[in-house]
Amino acid sequence: MTSAPTPEVELSADDARRIALRAQGFLGAPDRRAGVRGVLRHLGAVQLDTISVLARSHELIPYARLGAVGRKPVEQAYWSSTAADASPARPHAFEYWSHAACILPIEEWPHFAFRRRAYRDRPHWHHALPDGAYDQVIKQLRAEGPLTATELGGAKNGGEWWDWSGSKVAVERALMYGEVVCTERRGWKRVYDLAERAIPDDVLHDDLDDRECLRRLVQLAGQSLGVGTRADIADYHRLKAEQFDAVVADSGLVPVAVEGWSKPAWADPAALSAPPRGRHRTTLLSPFDSLIWERARTERIFGFTHRLEAYVPKPKRVYGYFAMPLLHGGHLLGRVDPARDGTTLVARHASLDSPKAVQPMATALAEAASWVGCTSVRVERVTPPELHAPLTSACAAALT
Repeated sequence: MTSAPTPEVELSADDARRIALRAQGFLGAPDRRAGVRGVLRHLGAVQLDTISVLARSHELIPYARLGAVGRKPVEQAYWSSTAADASPARPHAFEYWSHAACILPIEEWPHFAFRRRAYRDRPHWHHALPDGAYDQVIKQLRAEGPLTATELGGAKNGGEWWDWSGSKVAVERALMYGEVVCTERRGWKRVYDLAERAIPDDVLHDDLDDRECLRRLVQLAGQSLGVGTRADIADYHRLKAEQFDAVVADSGLVPVAVEGWSKPAWADPAALSAPPRGRHRTTLLSPFDSLIWERARTERIFGFTHRLEAYVPKPKRVYGYFAMPLLHGGHLLGRVDPARDGTTLVARHASLDSPKAVQPMATALAEAASWVGCTSVRVERVTPPELHAPLTSACAAALT
């Protein structure tokens, strides 16, 4: 940025933390009538990931905000279509590259036209596209309807996981271009269809120029975060800093100064219009939850260092393979690395900031156990060790 904007509002660090929590759906009564689809619209993006411990991350996101909503209804909320009267069925979501591979509200399709255009102009790819494969995939989808990669001829050539087949390379390229879309998954497999057939007519267009796409995404990211720095807001949909700079003045976000933040910040004007009040959620967070996507932001707001260690060699892990932060009272009080052993939820390593975290952790573990069909909780390791017995007792009491 060439110059910092003049702040219009000054916020305390506590104000910023509470605004962020409310914007992300963790402060105040959840909108249960809107359900999972309401969470998706509110957040604007729900990250997908292959790791499944208690559940996959896209299931954990609404669970953390709504409580023990059934896992099957979560999937149906994302991927099922509805029809009004005799009108064509309308999907509620599509999958595309946002913060990462994400589920996005179907209304956001036009906003990613800038990224689809950029992919079409991309000079090189990691996978070579065999001659004729792209046209063949489009032809097959047009003739046979929605298909998985397996139904298109197989996803792999038979080698390592990254050794994609020609049809897989082609359909993924078409997905990035926007000629093909995924509005459904079957048992974790993407189901591909022609965008012209799957995306509703009122949003099936690339009419927005790049600047307008970016302006809307910056505005929406600011709303979903409540308050954030340039890096925070740009990171939400993986925009470049210069893209943020080009549109933030027209985004409607308000320049603010936050106590203890060394960088300029912007806030959603609606978030500033009323003090954030309401009940706090006590829950375990997916490591891929949008509340804690950006590590620097998480440290700045919560004083909490968050790192996914799934891809760290086991001997070097500090907190565990899929350590889930504990949110209670609007603060992050520790984390736990969970697993399942039959009908027992196993806390392989619970790391607690203080004895005050024992009861909230027990409450969160008991609720999670019930959600995934477990009837007991076993605590294996606790840091600090003197909290092992209190946590074990508290878990037993929470399950009764």
